[in-house]
Amino acid sequence: MSIISLEHVDKSFGETKVLKDFSLAVEEGEFLTVIGRSGCGKTTMLKLINGLLMPEGGDVIVEGKNLKNTDLIALRRSIGYVIQNKGLFPHMTVEKNITYVPVISGHKNRAENHKLALKLMDIVGLDPAMLSRYPAELSGGQQQRVGIARALAANPHILLMDEPFGALDEITRQTMQDEILKLQKQLGLTIVFITHDIREAMKLGDRVLVMDAGEVVQHDVPEMILNHPASDFVRELIK
Repeated sequence: MSIISLEHVDKSFGETKVLKDFSLAVEEGEFLTVIGRSGCGKTTMLKLINGLLMPEGGDVIVEGKNLKNTDLIALRRSIGYVIQNKGLFPHMTVEKNITYVPVISGHKNRAENHKLALKLMDIVGLDPAMLSRYPAELSGGQQQRVGIARALAANPHILLMDEPFGALDEITRQTMQDEILKLQKQLGLTIVFITHDIREAMKLGDRVLVMDAGEVVQHDVPEMILNHPASDFVRELIK
């Protein structure tokens, strides 16, 4: 069953059409990786899924709800969103960063939130002693783990990730790739993961979406994309 559907979506910024009659279905529990050159519409697609943008044409349906007729604030709080620069608040401790969404959603019991933060630190493999630190006191990989923990704080079914490991060194990046695969299986998450690295896309994705100029070029399992590229663009990409 599809947990995310984009049906014949059009999206423009001024005179520039970013997505053109764009359709996509993501199954519940799937890890979908998305790759394409800069400006092809990857991030726009992600922002449409959590209602940060709305389409000019077509429909975006998430967990059975058409985004044109739903509470977008509640939707965003129920979807985890992780970006490349982690998006952490520098003036807040790790604990306050992690529990930010529950607190603004009305869950202000300190003991319960502390317990939640401890649980999430364990899930993402961080020492609970770091809860009192500030983001600047952590390494890049540790900050990214905190960003993932914060995204998981609302117990989402869906995790959207926009080049989350792009700024990490290669060793840390590979470690984080292994960790997110384990996390996805452990929690049964549906993940849509944007990357500019074809190796990362092939390693992580149950299916891989290749985009170009706001359109789907190929959407298939990694083996099919590697062995049967749908166009010269895909062929060049996998080289």
